[in-house]
Amino acid sequence: MELKLIEGLRTLNRGVAILVGLGLLGCAGFVLLDIILRQVGTSFGGTEEIAGYAMALATSWGMSFTLVELGHVRIDLLRSRSNSFVRSLFDIFSMIVVSATVIFIAIKAWPVVARSLANGSRANTPLETPLAWVQLPWFAGWVWFATVSSLITLAALSLIVKRRHAETEGFIGAFAEQDMLQ
Repeated sequence: MELKLIEGLRTLNRGVAILVGLGLLGCAGFVLLDIILRQVGTSFGGTEEIAGYAMALATSWGMSFTLVELGHVRIDLLRSRSNSFVRSLFDIFSMIVVSATVIFIAIKAWPVVARSLANGSRANTPLETPLAWVQLPWFAGWVWFATVSSLITLAALSLIVKRRHAETEGFIGAFAEQDMLQ
């Protein structure tokens, strides 16, 4: 059951990553077109603002993809010299810390969104973008990351309790060690 959950999360996050990548590609095309238009004396204006929004969204949504693909930076000096049980303990500790941190970020992000919604806040830029338009999907990305990291942590804890600690390696282990395991 735990491994099916992880595979489902991987599949969902790969889909999210494709959508985010297409959004970034579209943003890059928009910026490129604006640069070309500047050469002939005109411009869309606001491309810097839109690119900033795109980066914020890509970051909040991309973190969960990075997590399921074992792409977060880790310092594994002690971990790499341990047996599979001790490695699983290091891994579960790191997942608990990540989950707690991301849950904290998501909780603290909501008041920012709520204030923008309540005040009808707009960006202090020529575009005057309603901030909630950007902040709601940004917040949803953090909530998604918190959900994914919590589910991964619970799946890993379940396997460790069942003494199947070696199975956690493939989804909470260190990416650098994955080649050695195969």
